[in-house]
Amino acid sequence: MDHATAYLRHIVAAQGRGEVRGIYSVCTADPLALRAAMEQAVEDGTPALIEATSNQVNQDGGYTGMQPEDFVAFVEALAREVGLRRDQLILGGGHLGPNPWRDERVEVAMARGCELVEGYVAAGFVKIHLDASMPLGDDPAGEPLALEVVAQRTAHLCLAAERGYQARHEAGEAIAPLYVIGSDVPPPGGAATGEGGPQVTTPEEFETTVALTRQAFLDHGLEEAWNRVIAVVVQPGRLALDPEALVIDRIRDVLRGYAFAVGTGRG
Repeated sequence: MDHATAYLRHIVAAQGRGEVRGIYSVCTADPLALRAAMEQAVEDGTPALIEATSNQVNQDGGYTGMQPEDFVAFVEALAREVGLRRDQLILGGGHLGPNPWRDERVEVAMARGCELVEGYVAAGFVKIHLDASMPLGDDPAGEPLALEVVAQRTAHLCLAAERGYQARHEAGEAIAPLYVIGSDVPPPGGAATGEGGPQVTTPEEFETTVALTRQAFLDHGLEEAWNRVIAVVVQPGRLALDPEALVIDRIRDVLRGYAFAVGTGRG
């Protein structure tokens, strides 16, 4: 286990002991913002977690014009400029999956999404958010995907990620990726929530997501990869730049529910 993944696992272990620990993620390709984040990491002596999304960086170039290996080279060059050691740099990918090709048929969109995920891991990204939550071209229109479908597609994305890991392993550069599942957040680029505010993930929905995804991983022979799932994305009811703070009590209550669900081993 390298320094980057060890640091993330240390945070998860500390949270399990009831300690308040976390790490912020800088998801941008702006060199000024990235340089500032890295300079702060150098000053603090902590890792810098730098992420890209499937819309920003993909095999077609995304809106940055960069493929995964290009983004890695770009970020590593900035890190050298500011004196950030490579073992202090954690690269992550957010919303990795079929989202950029969601208007295509399921077969096509998932194939492109799997290619994307495999490319991210092969390029050296180690924190991988697998997101198969969006309806695709020939899914029923206007309906959310069944959680069972999301879980199975997430497992297929993980199979692709593991192929990328094996490619790096054969090249002698293997770092086993850590996975994030779940997608109860706005899609890449954001989304309006309307007067009702964001739809808060309930503890029951959280448990169901975990249970179904775990089973899908096991069905596809991904037991070892499941042991590298370190987080589940949820919507606690608070959005960045949200002008209202009226949902804080709801956030507190729902997070207590998640803690109870995990602590009792349900799901």
